[in-house]
Amino acid sequence: MAVNVLTEIVIARPVELVARYVGDPSNAPEWYANIESVEWQTPPPVALGSRMDFVAHFLGRRLAYTYEIVEFEPLRRLVMRTAQGPFPMETSYEWSAEGADSTRMSLRNRGEPSGFAGLAAPVMAAAMRRANQKDLNRLREILETTSRR
Repeated sequence: MAVNVLTEIVIARPVELVARYVGDPSNAPEWYANIESVEWQTPPPVALGSRMDFVAHFLGRRLAYTYEIVEFEPLRRLVMRTAQGPFPMETSYEWSAEGADSTRMSLRNRGEPSGFAGLAAPVMAAAMRRANQKDLNRLREILETTSRR
């Protein structure tokens, strides 16, 4: 069974600021509760083909996987896919203006877990949805209350 989780939020900051911050995977451990670390395999900044190693904790398990940037439209869309790891996963971000100084951001996680993970897909999707909403709320808090961004 496939997992396809879409979460959205409006952040009271311009698209350029939100997309620049979120589009830099080095910032992920700051706003994603479950991401412990990100290490670049290719030199930054983000470009098509960029690869990064992520270490995360999800549903009580440590996960290590490599994401590769497969789509990148600056200030509009970023899509990463696992090149290796526990199951094929795609994470995408989209940003659009919401009024003069706000951004609507969507975060989508899609994947095809197999084996036991495939059987647990509905539970996994619900847990992802909750975690993503918390992470987007944390992102909004960081970007709306921190002047250094």
